[in-house]
Amino acid sequence: MTALPPEVTERLHRLAADGPGGAGTGRRLIGVAGAPGSGKSTLAAAVVQEVGDAVVAVPMDGFHLAQAELERLGRAHRKGAPDTFDAAGFVALLRRLRYPTPEPVYAPAFDRHLEEPIAGAIRVDPDVPLILVEGNYLLLDDGAWGQVAWLLDECWYVEVDDAVRVERLVARHVAHGRSPEEAREWVLRSDEANAAVIATTRWRADLVIPMA
Repeated sequence: MTALPPEVTERLHRLAADGPGGAGTGRRLIGVAGAPGSGKSTLAAAVVQEVGDAVVAVPMDGFHLAQAELERLGRAHRKGAPDTFDAAGFVALLRRLRYPTPEPVYAPAFDRHLEEPIAGAIRVDPDVPLILVEGNYLLLDDGAWGQVAWLLDECWYVEVDDAVRVERLVARHVAHGRSPEEAREWVLRSDEANAAVIATTRWRADLVIPMA
């Protein structure tokens, strides 16, 4: 398991101990942004291990549009671009998490084997004090995406050497059924186009975390 950098551990525990969040709630929302393959999920897993039951990780990827809808819209060849997600639905979920009620909230997940979102897969109880929101476009200031950062207490940006990141992505696509040639073509055409967009949002982060 990846060890958290000391500055991340310090910020994490400070946010957990600081009390109510930005709108008088008893909850903090922390974003983890970065390009595909940069290590967001790895960092999120390390945070969950550090904090335990006091945190729930909620991925933006649960708001991927279904494959059938992407094909209907003619966007399947760009799956992963900002307009291939239900950004407004994601914002609506964050508002529910930001202002908890006595009822649990159910968030969607994304199944990488099926390449489809799965509704109601992640339960968030009202007494959970920390929500870790993971996704590529948390800092994007465009359309509905522009509302996301305002709903977070902090947003961290993770990054890794681009060559390492590309090879990770190729390996990920191969593991989920593409040939090595298909995987590399997809990464260099689609994932890297998205990575270039995400890189322009780095300056908005509260903390930049280098990943190995």
